[in-house]
Amino acid sequence: MAYLPPALAQARTALTSMMADAPPGTRVAVACSGGADSLAVAATLAHVGPRRGWQISAFIVDHDLHPDSAQVSVVAARQLIDLGFPHVTITRVTVAHGPGHGGPEAAARTARYAALDRLRTQHGVDVILLGHTRDDQAESVLLGLARGSGARSLSGIRPRTGHYVRPFLSLTRAATEEICSLHEVNVWHDPTNTDITPQGPLRSQVRGVVIPLMENVLGPGVADALARTADLLHADAEALEQWARTAQADVTITTTNTAEGQVHLDLTALAALPTAIRHRVLRATALAVGAPASAVSLRHIHALDHLITQWHGQGPTYLPGAISVRRQSGTLVFEPPTV
Repeated sequence: MAYLPPALAQARTALTSMMADAPPGTRVAVACSGGADSLAVAATLAHVGPRRGWQISAFIVDHDLHPDSAQVSVVAARQLIDLGFPHVTITRVTVAHGPGHGGPEAAARTARYAALDRLRTQHGVDVILLGHTRDDQAESVLLGLARGSGARSLSGIRPRTGHYVRPFLSLTRAATEEICSLHEVNVWHDPTNTDITPQGPLRSQVRGVVIPLMENVLGPGVADALARTADLLHADAEALEQWARTAQADVTITTTNTAEGQVHLDLTALAALPTAIRHRVLRATALAVGAPASAVSLRHIHALDHLITQWHGQGPTYLPGAISVRRQSGTLVFEPPTV
């Protein structure tokens, strides 16, 4: 039996395990930036896909954020074709700037996923593979800790989100670089990934400064430990959210007198729920009536909770999106804005 380098074996096992339920004929695309992580996923898909009978393709999103972005996309496309991809699509997007877009990183991510969603629909793709690694997972946990986030955020990057699959969350960034070297593909190094100045992306500073400092002080293996924490919290968060979905259905009151768009929750049943579940129910209900997910903070959830557990006759609480929430006849009423 021919020798298979460990990085290649790990990558192929990770991909086939994550996609074990994909039958022959499944249309699988990889989102490729030209960087090591996504090119490693592409190289692995090019090997595994045809053997599993999948129809493979590749999507390249050009964010147009640096002068040579178009050339980077062209080079990446050529390499994908050389790897064996019969269909490679390049699309350029405009990244929004200014207040309300969450900063450059968030704006680029929003534009990228919107483009990938469009491409998936246009090309009839079933699954899009993304190149996030165990290092990305560790960085996400640290960023979540810095924001004071809850279990869902601290559980990091999900292996699956809708049509998106991240097969390499068990691999290190070093492994993806080795895979690219073994396949003799040229990797593009995004300059923002190594910009550790105060003006650089926050994630790059975590990658280039914070994690190396932690490993210097605490010893090697910090990134792996953070990623393991994410794995554990992911399972916990999934269980809590499943419980909350069941609880939300149980406490929601539907009557013929309910006005259009309103949601009524039973106050007694809400008060009996554990705090962690009640908070999830309140947040999910707020989002269901139109509150923007990115704007609903813990402060808003606490204000809603006070209407249940610390009510002293106070009036309605207002949420982002012009949504009002008030007590009424033993219920908590969520009311969207009138048109």
